[in-house]
Amino acid sequence: MKRYITRAGAERLRAEHQQLWNVERRRVVQEVQAAAAQGDRSENAEYIYGKKRLREIDKRLEFLEKTLAGATVVEPEARDTDRVFFGAFVTVEDEDGARTRYQLVGPDEFDAAAGRISIESPLGRALLGRRTGDTVSVRRPRGDVELTVAEVRYEAPPG
Repeated sequence: MKRYITRAGAERLRAEHQQLWNVERRRVVQEVQAAAAQGDRSENAEYIYGKKRLREIDKRLEFLEKTLAGATVVEPEARDTDRVFFGAFVTVEDEDGARTRYQLVGPDEFDAAAGRISIESPLGRALLGRRTGDTVSVRRPRGDVELTVAEVRYEAPPG
């Protein structure tokens, strides 16, 4: 199964990789070396924590490398600006009239707090292919909710 990602999402993951590799990992390696120079490593909390943090960083770097290598960067096209496809910015209205704006993105770049939801999420799947004015029903832990697609936009990525 192909993994899709927006250009902005790929850039965010690359920036995180660069930060971890060039800054964070180097700093932690220096801290571990300094802690190791203090002598007995078996009871050296700084050394033990530093080695644990290095493993965490290396796991995240490996995840980022695999994700970026296996992902297909998709540029959202505004061919049918009335329909919801990958990369679309969608404004939905709930039964109470409250509006929320989301961007449909790949599963490796979702961030609910920033309004980016995965196309594989229940809401993302419900919105795909819908048009402005369509109503979708989404099951969530607090119960089912009906949402109306109020607006569909495709925006050029920054830069």
